[in-house]
Amino acid sequence: MSELSWNQSIAHFLKEAASAAPTPGGGSVSALAAALGAAMTSMTANLSQGEKYTQFREQMVQVISSMERLSTHCEELMAADIQSFEQYMTALRLPKETDEEKRYRTHSLQTAVIAAIEVPMRLLEVCRDGLSQAYNIVEISNKNVISDLGIGAILFEAAAQSALLTIDINLASLKDLDVKQSYEAKTATLLREIGQIKEQTLLTVRSRIASS
Repeated sequence: MSELSWNQSIAHFLKEAASAAPTPGGGSVSALAAALGAAMTSMTANLSQGEKYTQFREQMVQVISSMERLSTHCEELMAADIQSFEQYMTALRLPKETDEEKRYRTHSLQTAVIAAIEVPMRLLEVCRDGLSQAYNIVEISNKNVISDLGIGAILFEAAAQSALLTIDINLASLKDLDVKQSYEAKTATLLREIGQIKEQTLLTVRSRIASS
């Protein structure tokens, strides 16, 4: 498996994602989509500055700073997603000849599954936070780039929906029903919040486009 980093070209990432290699997989692509959402939100805030937007300067600076942090978090989550997959594959290859080996392998697999759930769970929180920041400036940002803010909101939700599928496929392997139900409840809450914020943001985006 070739090494993959945030600093490589888009062409290289797409080539690796399209190959038969297991990484980068859906989790990594979700993290990249969220980072693109952050970039669009940051661009909108950067283009909503100057004399015309003086009264909103503090809000725009705050959004730009938040998007920088979220983008860094997305980079970390992409690396964590690849690491959690490798952890699972390592556990899958453990011997299972004796009862003790079987118990250790089962425990290692369940630990790896939880790690594989935690990474996209954190990405859901990133998407929720990113959407909240986008919504905070949708009424006051530069109307000429308001469509880009809407695109950012769509990308955040797409990243969240993609991350949910990664969570779901790993939840199917989780044996602890209490932990499973806890994750299901948390994801349902986050997805509901994300969907509501995205819809509210796009309503305003479309309204401002229509009034242009």
